[in-house]
Amino acid sequence: MAQQENTKRTIKPNTKRSSKHGTTRHGTTLRRTLRREAPSTVGLLVDAQDFAAMRRYGTFPFDDHTAYLHQVEGLLKSLAAQGMHTTVALFDPEDYADFCAESGLDADTGASRSRFTAEIAAAGATIAYTGQRLTDLIPLLVSRAVRQATWEYATLLLADLGACVDCGQDIGRAAFDRASHLLTRLLETAGPGTHHLVCSTPTENDQLLAVLHTHRDTTGPARLDTSEGAEFATVLAVAIALETPGGVVLRTSTPDSPDRVHGWRLAYGALAPLTAGEVFNAYCTDAETGEPVSPESGVEYCAGFDIGADPAEPHR
Repeated sequence: MAQQENTKRTIKPNTKRSSKHGTTRHGTTLRRTLRREAPSTVGLLVDAQDFAAMRRYGTFPFDDHTAYLHQVEGLLKSLAAQGMHTTVALFDPEDYADFCAESGLDADTGASRSRFTAEIAAAGATIAYTGQRLTDLIPLLVSRAVRQATWEYATLLLADLGACVDCGQDIGRAAFDRASHLLTRLLETAGPGTHHLVCSTPTENDQLLAVLHTHRDTTGPARLDTSEGAEFATVLAVAIALETPGGVVLRTSTPDSPDRVHGWRLAYGALAPLTAGEVFNAYCTDAETGEPVSPESGVEYCAGFDIGADPAEPHR
């Protein structure tokens, strides 16, 4: 009996240790599962100039931009292989330095770089990594960042305009509502097809540009990205509110037909159609040099059409 009891006492602790070990392994597996479900963000220095700016920090471990990009691509592939959702954010050294100064952080630490990356992932421009090559991802990321910067700048312009001295209405809000109405009417009258719209307008500091892609079947409304639509309407609203010489170009593609290009100029809160000759000149002239550009083959340059928008209400 005594031997049996001793045997039981010996076996009992071993059983507990085995159970504890199994629990540990189970916990490790759960943590790995959670890790795969936790999204990751990689801050990317897209060009050699930004990379050189980061080399002034002693804790920044790279000294060659090409090698750095190779390592980033390897990291992205590794995260994707683990089944993790990863986004890539544009890492701007100037914004990083400002962020650290405002937050009281030491800029020369990996922890500060990680915190800044988390901040831009929450509010900045990002691109989801889906296995694409870095050479394909970088142009998309830069374009997304430019779009967001344009939208933020245009939004600030509208917010600073104040109220109309005649009716008291917020001028920025009224201009955005007007721009949304013009965009809706333009998409409704453009008909079926794949549409590529560009809106441009000068401001005191920059030339604002917005691009919108939509598709409309023979039945139903046009399908568009809501963020692109808001950005387009915001830039158009700036032209309306500031009464600048803005313009809109529409390129429509349909099966078995040449692409058609139409154009409008903004005048008194309305889109005034351009003639076919004006559309041709606008489309076939280099915006920076003013030199002629060869017209595209298979493209018809057409006059703008009446979009049937309601009359504009002037605001001062």
